[in-house]
Amino acid sequence: MSNINRKQDALDYHSQGRPGKIQVVPTKPTTSQRDLTMAYSPGVAEPCLKIADNTDDVYKYTAKGNLVAVISNGTAVLGLGNIGPEASKPVMEGKGLLFKIFADIDVFDLELDTKNIDDFVKIVKALEPTFGGVNLEDIKAPECFEIETRLKQEMNIPVMHDDQHGTAIISGAALLNACEIQKKKIDKIKVVVSGAGAAAVSCSKMYLSLGVKKENLVMFDINGLINMERTDLDDMRMFFATNRTDIGTIGEAMKGADVFIGLSAGNVIQPEMLVGMAKNPIVFAMANPNPEIAYELAIKTRKDLIMATGRSDYPNQVNNVLGFPYIFRGALDVRATTINEAMKIAAVKAIAELAKRSVPEAVNLAYNARNLKFGKDYIIPKPVDFRLITEVSIAVAKAAIESGVARKVITDWDAYSEELRKRLGLDDAIMRSITTKAKTDPKRVVFAEADNYKILKAAQIVKDENIAIPILLGNREKIQSIIDEHALELDGVEIIDQMQNPVKTKQYAAALYKKRQRKGVSINDATKLLRDRNYYGASMVEFGEADAMISGLTKNYGDTIKPALQVIGVEPGVKRVAGMYMMMTKKGPVFFGDTTVNVDPTAEELVDITLLLDKSVKQFNIKPRIALLSYSNFGSNDGVTPNKVRETVRILHKNHPEVVVDGEMQGNFAINNELLKDNFPFSTLADEPANTLIFPNLESGNIAYKLLQELGGAEAVGPILLGLNKPVHIVQLGSSVREIVNMVTIAVVDVQAKEEIAETSKRKGIFTKTTKK
Repeated sequence: MSNINRKQDALDYHSQGRPGKIQVVPTKPTTSQRDLTMAYSPGVAEPCLKIADNTDDVYKYTAKGNLVAVISNGTAVLGLGNIGPEASKPVMEGKGLLFKIFADIDVFDLELDTKNIDDFVKIVKALEPTFGGVNLEDIKAPECFEIETRLKQEMNIPVMHDDQHGTAIISGAALLNACEIQKKKIDKIKVVVSGAGAAAVSCSKMYLSLGVKKENLVMFDINGLINMERTDLDDMRMFFATNRTDIGTIGEAMKGADVFIGLSAGNVIQPEMLVGMAKNPIVFAMANPNPEIAYELAIKTRKDLIMATGRSDYPNQVNNVLGFPYIFRGALDVRATTINEAMKIAAVKAIAELAKRSVPEAVNLAYNARNLKFGKDYIIPKPVDFRLITEVSIAVAKAAIESGVARKVITDWDAYSEELRKRLGLDDAIMRSITTKAKTDPKRVVFAEADNYKILKAAQIVKDENIAIPILLGNREKIQSIIDEHALELDGVEIIDQMQNPVKTKQYAAALYKKRQRKGVSINDATKLLRDRNYYGASMVEFGEADAMISGLTKNYGDTIKPALQVIGVEPGVKRVAGMYMMMTKKGPVFFGDTTVNVDPTAEELVDITLLLDKSVKQFNIKPRIALLSYSNFGSNDGVTPNKVRETVRILHKNHPEVVVDGEMQGNFAINNELLKDNFPFSTLADEPANTLIFPNLESGNIAYKLLQELGGAEAVGPILLGLNKPVHIVQLGSSVREIVNMVTIAVVDVQAKEEIAETSKRKGIFTKTTKK
């Protein structure tokens, strides 16, 4: 996130379009007069009367059971301090967004204009009828301790101050696993804590609950060691006061210590302090953005240490998002009256245990790892691990029931687990996963239309986000003029003017001539073609001077794809290229093909297209379930189109039985699993809906994705060009900056996938040669 905080980009993100990051969306039909009379007057009277008779029915007839209040008074906002309630609102909206995308919990953020504890408690308590839970946020210590304590005592819904308990829960899980790896017993370890704010106090209390001995823990604040002689301490900090007289500085305390916990400020720990720690030390330097000691310096100083930070660019990130969405999810689902110690400990243990289990391929994919496994660099799960919602939420719900604070008992845990999985589609999740993977190994992407503001803005974003290494192709003066005019920050990005590179042009032209000399292209023709940036950019990719190319914003699709086909060509064994869209729907991603290339494919060509999509969807770690579409269902109509599609399916079933595919079928049957099962139970797709749709011609595919985009609100990622020997991706004419960034991300992951395939083939070849010898 380091560069995303560029001031103007951040302001644009929050202000453009609908201001802010969240909105209220109806969950019931509202299109007819009858709908409106049901939603409000007079129909609304019926649930009101039911709730008046039985207050618990509010969970049955309203959104209370899935609604959390994120509440702050803006007195301790992130690293910004006491900036006031209005200024805290962007953070609270962001917290609401995380609740929604990770646990499907709805949020109203409430910013209270009061620093008075009594007033704060009175206001929040009065809101209890509205909400199923309260997440307190960014309230300064020591007031936050009293506010949370009083609200927990006086309210009958879950209340949690995440600044205190979130870090405590995640770092507690990390500590359990780090001790196991380092072969340390938690009741024997000596702990030094730097910091005495809300998070540090709560973390220390959590460690005591997990088994750390109080006499083995010492805490430092900005004024030094917290000991019995201090007269400036509140009761909360005084609880951790030591009577030890043999230490004065944090450096002295760290001599022989097993664990260092940092929740203070950057760079307060020196390498020699780590040197003095016990064998196999554990260092959690969680100050943000700069840890108490830099990660690189720490691991260089002590090869035997385990280190965690609060940053995503290093192993073992202590990230609160691993906890709070799922803790509230479990608490809400059993209508818990509180979040108690048992529920927090259950979350700690669930998170710790999940790190020990085999990592799903989707997580490996996201982090560009072959085999993440429990060890020094993996002591807590990754935020993209989709199992968190089931493992943590279920553990919390069970603890609530067992500790007697649940008002609803779950008996069918398998059904609840399935309900949790269905709560979250893979739409944004898969794009986040793809983006994370791209960031692990950015590739060189040449932008063939770099004399365009949208392209340059996208180039800045992918550079800032470390998604790709952009190369700008075009007139240098014009590109620089646009950069200067819009104050874009593209310093250090390579700009190539193809008209000023005669040596490269000659080299590329010779290669193109060699490929096309028997197809009517002379050397002069080839030289002229290289003036076109699409030919030049494709040649850069072909010669390995760029890893992928992005183009198409200002030219029609056909004019952009032709140079790629002529310069790069198709993959070995591939007969044709095809275009695919990844449609981000509320039910998860659905892949459409062919939507951009083949106008009216034959049955044999549809087979090729289907196989291309099958291979490509698998690269996103999704098992393709492919439906071939028509206006007919399994022979119900004859005609050129259904007959062609029917023949395609026959060939696929005969020659490619490993592909999960069926048809011909109408679109509603492909995506409505119950409809298909009721009418055509013999279908190979009857047990689960299709996630990949093959259209009988370009016309139908193109119309379908555009209608879904406009009427259904789906986001279209693409078109993703399939079948080329090297990655070239062509955005649609007039694409938005976001769409361009998405395509660059896809292009980088495409390069990574091709490199992995090449590496695997190479290893197999070496193995075969060795075996033969």
